[in-house]
Amino acid sequence: MNEANSDVRIIAIDGPAGAGKSTVGRALAAELGVGYLDTGAMYRGVTFAVLRRGVDPNDLDAVGEVARTIDLQIEDIGGSTRLTVDGLDATAEVRGRAVTGSVSAVAANSVVRTEMVERQRRWVAERGGAVIEGRDIGSVVFPDADLKLFVTASARIRAERRVAEIGGDVDEVEASIIDRDRKDSSRSDSPLVEASGATVVDTTGMSIVEVVARITSMLAAR
Repeated sequence: MNEANSDVRIIAIDGPAGAGKSTVGRALAAELGVGYLDTGAMYRGVTFAVLRRGVDPNDLDAVGEVARTIDLQIEDIGGSTRLTVDGLDATAEVRGRAVTGSVSAVAANSVVRTEMVERQRRWVAERGGAVIEGRDIGSVVFPDADLKLFVTASARIRAERRVAEIGGDVDEVEASIIDRDRKDSSRSDSPLVEASGATVVDTTGMSIVEVVARITSMLAAR
């Protein structure tokens, strides 16, 4: 971590799907010289295991058991997240349509969320701090984070970015994103919210360099 920000241990980044949290979080962690944890990848990893084991994503008890027993390893290597699930490299597959279509149901499972929160806290504790991004980091996982951010953008912009990455129809992707926002914001356990004390960062019309510069200026002003 650079000298100016050497006292910052935990930076929590929350926000809706496709807002650029992962890109911003990874770039910020590189700038500060600290670890980076994409918690969304963890929920996707559980979903991958659920589907691979033939479990119904809506079967609360069975999915909870998968979350408790899964061997889930997440590493930030060379600026990229590598995810290993039960000994298999699932980095690419967890971003596929099958996992994407079921991850909301899995992530809404209270047992899954409790288990993943515990693992996330251990991951960060082992490293003495990190940049962590997800949906409930500042509100639930690390409510006392040194800096809490809520990164967002319009649904249309998020859809256009997603299509640029993986293809598809912008209108369909936008509709899917809006539906995902509704599910994430209305679930009973750890809904997507702007955490108390969080600073909203709207990335619409901003480059990653500009977003990271804005955040580092916030840290410098602390």
